Amino acid sequence: METRRLGKTGYMVSVLGFGASEIGYQGVAASKVKELLNCALDGGLNVIDTAACYETSEELIGAAVAGRRSEYFLFTKCGHASGLPLKDWTPALVEQSLARSLKRLRTDYVDLLQFHTCTAVEMRHNGLIEALVRAKERGLARAIGYSGDGADALYAIETGVFDTLQTSVSIADQEAIELTIPAAVARDTGIIAKRPIANAAWLFSRWRVGDYEKPYWRRLKKLDYDFLHGDPGTAVETALRFTLSVPGVGTAIVGTSKPSRWAENAALAANGELERSRFEAIRTRWRAAADPGWIGQR
Repeated sequence: METRRLGKTGYMVSVLGFGASEIGYQGVAASKVKELLNCALDGGLNVIDTAACYETSEELIGAAVAGRRSEYFLFTKCGHASGLPLKDWTPALVEQSLARSLKRLRTDYVDLLQFHTCTAVEMRHNGLIEALVRAKERGLARAIGYSGDGADALYAIETGVFDTLQTSVSIADQEAIELTIPAAVARDTGIIAKRPIANAAWLFSRWRVGDYEKPYWRRLKKLDYDFLHGDPGTAVETALRFTLSVPGVGTAIVGTSKPSRWAENAALAANGELERSRFEAIRTRWRAAADPGWIGQR
């Protein structure tokens, strides 16, 4: 699988990463997660992204692939107490959340520790960013990042502290392409694209209330890209390759609970970036049809 340099981290990351929220929130069986992640590692995956608040996700990852720790970059996120007897977004919470994550993941360090969609106001809290920096200085996190969107993400970039930005980039979510990604690239901040296929929201006849698909479903109805009316597999390929064609994107995080789906997505990513004319056609349609209020989805 193609690898790209993830900004100032220097990590050479697989263009397709694994997002672990789905396995946690859906309570996927440990045996199935073991099969999925080992098959993905065998197929060239080297990025696994999770978070302290993704239910059992960290435990499942640790149980499945701790024995192959040197073969992948392990990313997690902190900031939400998620069961710890502490307030969100405090220095003490950052420290204890990381300690819990390391135990769950069965490792003594993570390759990237990210703030999980906190606001600029929260980042200005006395000592909060410093707590993340201390984790890096102690070697518990080899790099530190910010996961989020919009003006808060721009603030994070402009602090100059963070090594990476994880942000929403897709055919239905393009604010970051102009607002934050250029600023991140200018600072050599690595870009991790989340929700790169817009949750495949166009595949549903209607949205599922409460799910992330709802805003994307609405957006795509208005955008009405021509490729969404053809073969579903071709549409997913176009969506994924669009995100991987955005200048600066190092890896795109895709979640699944199906081992076969990982291989399918990897095959699509192997087709490389979209032809420039197709990429620009999607950007042109966005500029023409997108509402001003279509901000990045957290």
